Amino acid sequence: MRYSRIGCKLDGIGGPPCKSMYFHHNGSRGVATMSTGTWKSNRLVKYVGTGLGIATILFIAISFIATKIVYDKQFPRYDRPDENTTAHLRYSDIATDYPRIPVSFESGGNVLRGHIYGSDNTRGLLVIAHGLGGGADSYLPQIKHFVDSGLRVFAYDSTGSYDSGGKTTKGFPQAVVDLHAALTFIAGQPNLSELPLLLFGHSWGGYAVVNVLNYPHDVKGVVSVSGVNTAIDMIMEQGEALMGGFIHTQFPFLWLYQRLLFGNIASFDAVSAIHATGVPVLVIHGTADEMVAYDGSALIAHRDEISNPLVRYVTVDTAGRNGHNNLFRTDEAITYIDEVNALYRTIYDNYDGQIPYGIKKDFYDNVDRMLLQELEPSLMQTIDGFIDDALRR
Repeated sequence: MRYSRIGCKLDGIGGPPCKSMYFHHNGSRGVATMSTGTWKSNRLVKYVGTGLGIATILFIAISFIATKIVYDKQFPRYDRPDENTTAHLRYSDIATDYPRIPVSFESGGNVLRGHIYGSDNTRGLLVIAHGLGGGADSYLPQIKHFVDSGLRVFAYDSTGSYDSGGKTTKGFPQAVVDLHAALTFIAGQPNLSELPLLLFGHSWGGYAVVNVLNYPHDVKGVVSVSGVNTAIDMIMEQGEALMGGFIHTQFPFLWLYQRLLFGNIASFDAVSAIHATGVPVLVIHGTADEMVAYDGSALIAHRDEISNPLVRYVTVDTAGRNGHNNLFRTDEAITYIDEVNALYRTIYDNYDGQIPYGIKKDFYDNVDRMLLQELEPSLMQTIDGFIDDALRR
């Protein structure tokens, strides 16, 4: 049977609302299957769906932009501090006894600069990868020790750090990029490549020295201090400390942004690299590490996943040297640091926090840097023993 449509206008647009009615050609009236309520309900669903879609797109866009801004701010450039107003050991303090040769190489379009120490030593070549916020000179006490043990030392400033190029440090995986570039440079230098290759890294560098094993470098042994397993683990752990559980909603954007910056290097993990290579590794970590949680992002937290029999672990639990930056301190250094800090606090309070440069310089001129940076003997003996075993293999 055929039907004819009644003339009507849409609800609220200049006429009576449509009732979805039809007349039979015999004059009787019929009603279409879709009622006014159903039609409005479908329209509401459509609007809600569109709104949710727009909200999702906005959330993704805003999250990605926010991720980039926050991520980039975590990796600024770190310039060399004023050596007259810090308590670190300065190269000028040891220059006479530890001459060094400058070197430079490229990494990601930036020129990285470093030095070779103990150029006459032939026992092995130890490459040092520094922590985020510092540079190669931050590890002068360790450099001295390793040179004294007969090793030649290659130490460099990573991208965006101290004397090296780079507007920023870019991101956590950059440490692996730079170390890979350093080892590639070394492989092309006959006077360096002929020596057995060892790696030592702390924090950012501790992550780099194990993850660079994803590349086919001929490494005899690795010492990783306060290192993490993966870059994303560290980013999420730090993010949770700042943002709480909300950081987990940002995981896809953090993962993607790192991937865009570094490619597959962003997905490197130390556990897989250690499994694949069978290289001897010494993992050192403090139980009160405030930067890399011992039971969190730390490589040592994954010890049960590592089956490489050549991996050793050292857990440092002595109060005063079981944190992130104090692992190497002696008992005497800990006591002395407390005394120095107390004296500095007095001066700080006397000047309401605005200490004149001259006063500050005089204060640091009287600091015993050698005592303050003295290395804990038993920990260094453990490292030395590990290196001896690695070189004998």
